[in-house]
Amino acid sequence: MFKKILIANRGEIACRVIKSARKMGIATVAVYSDADRDAMHVAMADEAVHIGPAPASESYLVADKIIEACVSTGAEAVHPGYGFLSERASFCRDLEKKGIIFIGPKPRAIEAMGDKIESKRFAKEANVSTVPGYLGIIESAKEAVKIAGEVGYPVMIKASAGGGGKGMRIAWSEKEVKDGFDRARSEAKNSFGDDRVFIEKFIEEPRHIEIQVLADSHGHCIYLGERECSIQRRNQKVIEEAPSPFLDQETRRAMGEQSVALAKAVEYQSAGTVEFIVDKDRNFYFLEMNTRLQVEHPVTELITGVDLVEQMIRIAAGEKLKIAQKDVKLNGWAVESRLYAEDPYRGFLPSIGRLKRYRPPAEGVTDDVRVRNDTGVAEGSEITMFYDPMIAKLCTWAPDRAQAIDAMSTALDRFVVDGIEHNIPFLSALMQHPRWREGRLSTNFIADEYPDGFAPRGPDENETEVLVAAALATELVRKDRLDRHSDRLSPHSGKLQRNWVIKLDDDYHDVAVKSGTIAKPLELEIAVSGRAPVLVISEWQCGDMLWDGSVGARDVVIQIRPVLNGVGLSWNGLSVAARALPPRIADLDKLMPVKQPPDTSKMLLCPMPGLVVSIAVTEGQEIKAGETLAVVEAMKMENILRADRDLVVSVINAKPGDSLSVDAVIMEFE
Repeated sequence: MFKKILIANRGEIACRVIKSARKMGIATVAVYSDADRDAMHVAMADEAVHIGPAPASESYLVADKIIEACVSTGAEAVHPGYGFLSERASFCRDLEKKGIIFIGPKPRAIEAMGDKIESKRFAKEANVSTVPGYLGIIESAKEAVKIAGEVGYPVMIKASAGGGGKGMRIAWSEKEVKDGFDRARSEAKNSFGDDRVFIEKFIEEPRHIEIQVLADSHGHCIYLGERECSIQRRNQKVIEEAPSPFLDQETRRAMGEQSVALAKAVEYQSAGTVEFIVDKDRNFYFLEMNTRLQVEHPVTELITGVDLVEQMIRIAAGEKLKIAQKDVKLNGWAVESRLYAEDPYRGFLPSIGRLKRYRPPAEGVTDDVRVRNDTGVAEGSEITMFYDPMIAKLCTWAPDRAQAIDAMSTALDRFVVDGIEHNIPFLSALMQHPRWREGRLSTNFIADEYPDGFAPRGPDENETEVLVAAALATELVRKDRLDRHSDRLSPHSGKLQRNWVIKLDDDYHDVAVKSGTIAKPLELEIAVSGRAPVLVISEWQCGDMLWDGSVGARDVVIQIRPVLNGVGLSWNGLSVAARALPPRIADLDKLMPVKQPPDTSKMLLCPMPGLVVSIAVTEGQEIKAGETLAVVEAMKMENILRADRDLVVSVINAKPGDSLSVDAVIMEFE
């Protein structure tokens, strides 16, 4: 077994690998860029080596710097994590020349499966079902249009060296093929240094289901069940689960055996994932093989009990698999939510900044539910524009799917993140979505259910009762604390005020306090808007960020933030501003004028912090609705900014190469 390994990665996956290595008694070496000098993975490792400036192309993607770090520290092996150099065969060969072991497959398997075009050809020769398409290199947009017409719309344009949704576009027309081809090539070049793309038929209403395989260097290969990864946005996975609610045992076995056959055909050794597109009739088609550890590997670990990182290390050290196919049992259900630094209310645009508060839910097992949080940040960490926006992977396990989803909903409510925008409200809303809960999924789920983007929703009657109860409870505790100050000139009588009005955003709700006490724990019997009285119990005290209590028969955890003259409440994907008012004050409040936001209709504002890639117009130019105005890159993704109506450009305030903050004025219109 190795005595020391180097992790050629950053963030949560570097921390994840360090945990398994530490458990195995193996020393670890971290590498870091200028931006990651104070990162968690650097602090966790036994040693750390600086490898360059913040851009990945000058640090984490420079193989020579990684190898130099191995040599200088005496690391015997390298775990690449995912992304960066994890699927670069030349990196493996360079390591081999130095006598350093790559913790992953051999170069031949990476080349055969890592290249999306070659993997399709190889799978076809191995009698694996593949999606119809054109696997040759496409040199121009004109050629791409011709091929797309032959394959038949809709088509998927994909980067040959791609992954993680980078360099991938769906096209439904010639115009979209032309634009998508250029964007896919540009993203592929920037992300992978390889601008080759191919085209294949896009299967409508597809599910994305993948099989985890594990193979040693002695010819043994097994599959560890499947993961359903159909909840995606812009081809990026958002929620994953294991097993799939869609597969039957026969389909699972067929997909698993086919995956094993493919892995054996390329003499695969290590953990790998064979991805499939599955249609509504459970026909499955090979999509690609990821010759590395997957981001979503924790859900497989939770239902099988197999530590995939440990197995990768043992296989790389030459050990035989001690697990046979008959030993693999799928136990319970696991769900993973990816927490991203992005604003769900502004089209999921990236967000950067410092984590002023970062307090995940407690990990461990409680009442047959397990919570796990894989992360690479801590309170005070900086989220930069240089890397992927994923902050953490929150996982829950329970005996069945419904319990795992409910556990995830509660865990998300307990996850406190301040300082940046994040997608917890969206993830929480998804957990309540009836279609998700029923398992009626496809990769179009988010596009179908949120065609106009994610917007705040209003609470229903039962949710309103919960939010009103929490708002009143927090206000009574706050007032009681003030009343108990020793220097208060006019002490409170101690009697509870019986009638209140709770304002949730712009709606007013009458509340009658029937009975109760403020002493910890608070216990109140209240009636909201004439409904039957409910008992409210909580031990919340001023300063707590979580209101943990019950409203009637419902146990709830609500996040509390101070806002002007009230509190902000976040729960179940709902976010409201709440104010507790005496009835007379509420009557006056209803008369107050509403402040209108400034008019920005004649400006193009930068929707996220990012780098201006190109400006597509000039001053004085007439623009038609839908035309491209500018392209802004943030967190490795290019975002095209288009005109929403016919315009004339009057002033351009930015140029290619400029770094802009959110809401910076890129251009103005007449």
